[in-house]
Amino acid sequence: MQKIKVAQFGLGPIGIESLKLAATQSWLEIIGGVDIDPAKIGRRLGELTGAAGLETPRVHGSIADLCQAAGKPDVILHTASSSAAASLAQVRDALESGISIASTCEELIFPRLKTPEIAAEYDALCRRTGARVVGTGVNPGFVMDILPICLTGVTRRVDSIYVERVVNASTRRQPLQAKIGSGQAPDDFRAKFKAGKAGHAGFQQSLALLAHSMGWTLDSIEETCEPVLAPAPIVTQFFNVARGQTCGLHQHAIGRVEGQAKLVLDLQMFLDAPNPHDTVVIKGDPNLHLTLAGGVAGDSATVASLINIVPRLLGGAPGLRLMTELAVPSWVNPRG
Repeated sequence: MQKIKVAQFGLGPIGIESLKLAATQSWLEIIGGVDIDPAKIGRRLGELTGAAGLETPRVHGSIADLCQAAGKPDVILHTASSSAAASLAQVRDALESGISIASTCEELIFPRLKTPEIAAEYDALCRRTGARVVGTGVNPGFVMDILPICLTGVTRRVDSIYVERVVNASTRRQPLQAKIGSGQAPDDFRAKFKAGKAGHAGFQQSLALLAHSMGWTLDSIEETCEPVLAPAPIVTQFFNVARGQTCGLHQHAIGRVEGQAKLVLDLQMFLDAPNPHDTVVIKGDPNLHLTLAGGVAGDSATVASLINIVPRLLGGAPGLRLMTELAVPSWVNPRG
């Protein structure tokens, strides 16, 4: 496999882990990074990540600066926003230059759900310049959408799809523990969810991708999110949560088709959650029931999905792509 040139956009915890994994792949060449943090601009990637082989590439303040100093990458690994509109704006310069984008942006799993006009604009831009964009990840991007979609490939009929995910958030990174409301008063968490500042992003986009793949037209999407309260004090690496404070969330979404609840997603993500698992139940012909004991490890697997999708992204047609429009994702041998 010819080496693919990549750059990392966003050097938070996921971006750093992305670089660490990318550095172990012989089929990738990392040429630099992009971040708006003045404290990171100009530093070498090896210094930030501790990864061997990254002693030369540096962090730049913009995509234009990166391309001027290190040349054009084939793909930018983007880990900087949950908003489709914000993410696409961040990488517009790259797309105009024909550079493709693999992103962990949750809303990019199905961008036309919330931002159809922006999605159409950027799809046209990519088709004109030969660039590609795809949103990937674990949830959304695999457990609650791509995995059940793949399972339906052996069915004769699908009547409904139910996906349940229970995550022990104590094992996850600080930004996620904060996002699920750790240590907050329950009413404060409810207010933040109502304002769109809390909860798990991309939930509705997963429902929309499932419906799109099944050929169903959604009448409505009903989404709720309630705080999970700590039954006793909980201490993690990042938070001290008192009894009765928020220690996570229970998020639930229903997609109705002709009045029937055809799609149901249920996410319980809280500190010290017992029996973590991922379960998919498909009612139809035949009925299918799959449970992954322990669940898919979110942070580690998100980075893996980002790296593994790169060759499939480049093999896809230009445009704003869905995961279901690319070749089936799979592990890429690091030896190339």
